[in-house]
Order: sequence, then C-alpha cells, then structure tokens
Amino acid sequence: MANSKILVTGGAGYIGSHVVRQLGSAGEDVITLDNLSTGFEAAVTAGKLVIGDTGDAALLERIFAEHDIDTVMHFAAHTIVPESVSDPLKYYGNNTANSRTLLEVSNRHGVKHVVFSSTAAVYGIPPDGVASESTPTRPINPYGSSKLMTEWMLRDLAFAGGPSYVALRYFNVAGCEPTGTIGQSTPKATLLVKVACEAATGRRPGVSIFGTDFPTPDGTGLRDYIHVQDLATAHLDALTYLRGGGKSATLNCGYGHGYSVREVLAAVERANGQPLHITEEPRRAGDPPELISVAQKIRKVLGWTPEFDDLDTIVSTSLEWERKIAAQDPGAYWAG
Repeated sequence: MANSKILVTGGAGYIGSHVVRQLGSAGEDVITLDNLSTGFEAAVTAGKLVIGDTGDAALLERIFAEHDIDTVMHFAAHTIVPESVSDPLKYYGNNTANSRTLLEVSNRHGVKHVVFSSTAAVYGIPPDGVASESTPTRPINPYGSSKLMTEWMLRDLAFAGGPSYVALRYFNVAGCEPTGTIGQSTPKATLLVKVACEAATGRRPGVSIFGTDFPTPDGTGLRDYIHVQDLATAHLDALTYLRGGGKSATLNCGYGHGYSVREVLAAVERANGQPLHITEEPRRAGDPPELISVAQKIRKVLGWTPEFDDLDTIVSTSLEWERKIAAQDPGAYWAG
C-alpha cells in the first residue's frame, strides 16, 4: 500500500467510480472529490468522498493541507458534445478553468503526478478515420477543445517543473463492472451501448441509427469501443508508470478496431434475446464515418493488457446493469 493518497476528481461518475473501485482493491488510499451533479454517492466504493467542486480553490486548499496527496486523477468534467456546442462557456468553465485551478493548487502542494481523463474528441475528424497520438489535434466542438486545453496546461506545467502526467485519450467507453457492483447510471445518457440497453429493458421506446449511408461496410458509423474495466486498469497502469519515474506521456486508450452501429445493436439483441425497435434517421452534423484508435503506444509504454476486448462482453455487462435499474434493484443507484 502506498503511503501517499490519491485525489480522484469526478470519482462518483461512470469512469471515475470504476477507477476508484480498482484503486481500493489495490490498497490505495483514495479521496474522491465530486459535486454529485452527474455522479452518485453510492458509486464511491473505496476511500473518502468529499462533496464539492473541482474549481473551489478554498476547498482544494483544505483537502491538500489535510492529506498527503502525491497523485491526482482528474475525471471531473462535462462530457455531452451537443451541449458543449450550445453552451460552450459551461464547458470552458468546468473543463478548462476549473482544471487550471486544480493544477495550480496541486502544484503548490507538491503533487508529483497527474493522470488526466482526456478524449479522442481532440482529433476532430481525421481524414482516414484513424487516429494515432501523432495525428493533428483539430477538435470540432468545445468539449474536445476544452479537454485539449487542459492537456496543454499539463504539458507546459510539467515542462516548468510541475507534476509529471499521463493524459489518456479515450475512445468510446462502454460496459460496466462485470460483477455488477457499479455501473453506468448517468441520466439522459447519449452513448450508444447504454441507450440501446435502456431500450432493451423498456426504459426507452427504441433506438435510432443516425446515418445509414456512410462509406463503411454496412453504411453506419464505425467506432472503437473500449470496456470501462480495461480503461480503469489503464489508469492504474499509468499510476505505476509515473511512480516508477516514467516520463510524461499522452496515450490513446482504445482497442484499435471498430464496430458499426448495426453490429452494436445486433449484439444487444443477441444478449437480450429479442429485437429492438430501431429507427433510421439522417446523419448528424459532425459525425465522422469512422473513428478508430491506433493504440500500440499505450501497450508499449504502460504495459497495458486489456482483458475485455469483446463486443458481447461489453454489451452483456451493460445490459445486466440496465436490468438491475429497470427492476428497481436497490443495489443499482438511480434505480428510480
């Protein structure tokens, strides 16, 4: 067990809670900071929860003064792309300005390492639909821009003698913790796997395919889906890497191959044993035909070895969690 503590911002949310659970299982001393605007107290299964905002400098000062924190894992963010377009200042305020406050206080208190939750949205629409870490960053929405600006702050602060960092650029995160302890409970979620599983359990009337005329094998968009459990493991691998003296790095976090919308929906139908009500809609503006990671670097740098690279596993773990919510299982927070 490490002597120092880890501050996890946004640790009551979907991805953060999976990381907190793994950190607790690894014997780490964890403090979660979350305002519970989209997270859930019951999702924090290890360590201490502090309810508050990442941009609250006075609160951060108290947390750092009271605890010996050597690493910050920063998840707290708004993540809905269409909302970022309609309300950009909300995203620059929370995702960028609050990150600056967090980094300022962290640096002042001698934090050694930061693991940052970034996104493939920093790439925008790569011409060939494939993104490596060297692909130019050209975000097409404020969400991607707000995350990229935090990457820049981390880079420049590290160069100036601040914390070393790993920025993980997520592709499409899906699935839930396999034993059903925690899951994805975000209200009004927009991620395809969750939406489809909600439809499968009757909590949505159906699911839409936006665009059936893309230049892809079946005409629907191709995406790189990564199971949240493997993504969480990548954060622990990043922690080990940084504590071992690893240099700051920005890494794609995906499987390096994709599934189409139709393939995902077919997997949900297989898992549920009955067809979904599917409607076909026109393409949405800004949706690339294909977005797949080049993800060899994370394996080489961190030694990351994914265990859940299987669409049926991703879907089945999501569906089991949605069934718990639909059945009002008291173990499924936000069962209402």
